[in-house]
Amino acid sequence: MTLPKLLMVASISGIFFICCKQTASAPGEKPVTEAKAAIKPENLKKATFTIEGMTCAIGCAKTIEKELAETNGVQSATVDFDKKEATVSFDSALQSPESLTKIVEATADGETYKVSNMVAAK
Repeated sequence: MTLPKLLMVASISGIFFICCKQTASAPGEKPVTEAKAAIKPENLKKATFTIEGMTCAIGCAKTIEKELAETNGVQSATVDFDKKEATVSFDSALQSPESLTKIVEATADGETYKVSNMVAAK
């Protein structure tokens, strides 16, 4: 192998090593997952709101969507990057529009995303 090829392989390997920040559990130890509470249909509400600060569909929008979808009391969440809009179906006994706002705005560094135009209805 020539020196430039060797340097390129070492650089790429280093980048993958640094970028993959997965946390490994100790052998035989399973990660703790909290069971989601059952969502009652009579408490179901739908919130639609605007999210400012997203710069990409795969990183920003999907990360916010995942954070919302994994939240206890959330039935479903979709984030449309092009429209800068999120739609969340949630159990109003377990979540509130204010708590959804806090979840979105706390994603990343806590200053990147801002929620506005929150509308929640049955």
